[in-house]
Amino acid sequence: MAKIVMRNVDYDEISRELSNLFGPLSKEEQRLLSQNLSTESVRRNGVIYESGALPEYCFFLLTGKVKICKDGIGGRSQIVRVVKDGELFGCRAAFAGEHYSTSAKALEVSQIARAPLQLITQLAQSNGSVGMYFIRTYARLLGRSELKIVNLTQKHIRGRLAESLLALKDIYGEDEHTHALNLYLSREDLASLSNMTTSNAIRTLSGFASEKLVEIDGKRLKLLREDVLREISRLG
Repeated sequence: MAKIVMRNVDYDEISRELSNLFGPLSKEEQRLLSQNLSTESVRRNGVIYESGALPEYCFFLLTGKVKICKDGIGGRSQIVRVVKDGELFGCRAAFAGEHYSTSAKALEVSQIARAPLQLITQLAQSNGSVGMYFIRTYARLLGRSELKIVNLTQKHIRGRLAESLLALKDIYGEDEHTHALNLYLSREDLASLSNMTTSNAIRTLSGFASEKLVEIDGKRLKLLREDVLREISRLG
């Protein structure tokens, strides 16, 4: 099994974090949320939910990193976005009345809280700040998806890879000591995020390294010349 139950969890603290995320929740709403939360620890590459499944929960990433993937032609997996700690995910399909069209997997050991979607829907209907949170969240995601479609279809592979590296730094930041990107990402995942083959991702990344734009240390990557990478991304 990919999942193990967490111990010594402070559900009241998690409900307060969600209250800060949604906007003000009443004490009764926080209590109801706290009573209905459950948590789990997901190992690296562990599946959180699968495409085709019926949504039951809204997930909140406490710590770790998660990728949202969609299978395309021939079963080829495409990373459509990545999730960082403090973000909700897995709710869109439920609001749309659909089964999951994507899968969610942990990029590293991740701690996750989940709340029944029925309760989240109830809160969204009764509390305007919760409803507006989801409107803003999915409006932003739609805008990013539109931009990504244009970039992935019109940019050459160097532009796509440069954009992915910069986006990963914007999302996850860098290690304060080594200044490397604050995540381990396989070449397959980097290729999937950039909509290219793994061999093209490896070759392009090696080219960036030879140009002293990035530094490669195993799966760790350090961006040395962000200005040049941004120009490569801009020009496509």
